Amino acid sequence: MSAVRTFAEIPAALLALADAQEGLLSVQQCDRNGVDHSRRTHRVRAGLWRVAARGVVDTCPVLPGARSASDLPQRPVAPLVVTDDATAWARSREAWAAARRSRSPADRLFDHLRRRSAWAGMLAYGPDAIAVASCALACHGVEGLPVHIAPQAALPTGSRRRSKAGVRLRQFDDGMMTVAFGDRRTGVRRIASAERALAQAVPELPAMHGLAVLDSALRLEVVSRAGAARAHDHARGRRGVAARHELWDLADPRAESPLESFGRWQCIEAGVPPDTLQRPVRDRHGRLLGVGDMAWELNGGGWLVVEMDGYTWHEGDAGRARRDRDRDNDFAAAGIHVLRFDARHVREHTVGTRVRSFLG
Repeated sequence: MSAVRTFAEIPAALLALADAQEGLLSVQQCDRNGVDHSRRTHRVRAGLWRVAARGVVDTCPVLPGARSASDLPQRPVAPLVVTDDATAWARSREAWAAARRSRSPADRLFDHLRRRSAWAGMLAYGPDAIAVASCALACHGVEGLPVHIAPQAALPTGSRRRSKAGVRLRQFDDGMMTVAFGDRRTGVRRIASAERALAQAVPELPAMHGLAVLDSALRLEVVSRAGAARAHDHARGRRGVAARHELWDLADPRAESPLESFGRWQCIEAGVPPDTLQRPVRDRHGRLLGVGDMAWELNGGGWLVVEMDGYTWHEGDAGRARRDRDRDNDFAAAGIHVLRFDARHVREHTVGTRVRSFLG
């Protein structure tokens, strides 16, 4: 009868560090805490840990693409937009409220996957590694990125080292500013400033996501209008930016979610950009009935309003759905036409075509 294999307990300090780093640990961190190569190998072979990249282990045994909200770390390092950093005083109350708003389980899972990529890049290249591009934006709390972003980092010395499997090592930009990221568990790490990260990421992202991250950065006041303009200047000359210049002109902090940005971009692509965003709708007595996400003024009077319905607003909440139906009826009585779309319509790329069909 074979003996049941047991595993030595992992030090609590190392588990706390993994929790801070979205479940990831570097082999150097493991070695310093007494978890040597042999112990790591045994845990990986037993399916308790996974290899995330060369020199990086994942303490969550579930594949990233198969994870649910129950697999998330309890206390990861928070994004910079909701921590007390040196620029916190400059953000408006509205920006802080937007950054702190309640997140759905799906959104929290996606945030984890993005910041996991950022940590994988930093841990793969040691304590001097800097998160850049989309990875840095994820650490800044900017929304609208694809769910799966490639781990990437840069080294401040312009190292000749090559990229490791699964992690891209980028050239350190001349004059790139960095900001501190981390907490007492991780120590100070460095990530590209929001301005520089936007300049690096937007030319590489699909246009729909590029617009969404610019909208989000302005809405959350991660950058100012002047900062976004400087990011545009930093991006000039980069590969892919020629097809993305218009995104900086289109960026609008009134977009309240990436879903709204995605829907707006599809309308722009279809040749029917909205006339305005967040349009108040009132009845004939001046009473506010609601605010439309996007609106078009119709020939002969009246308006078309498009509402982008996110998961957290409707799924499993009959009361909210009923209130929306009542509001749609109020809009109709006020001469407002309403079209509603959700993430499925965005995935099917039908928002713009349906709006164009309605406008005729």
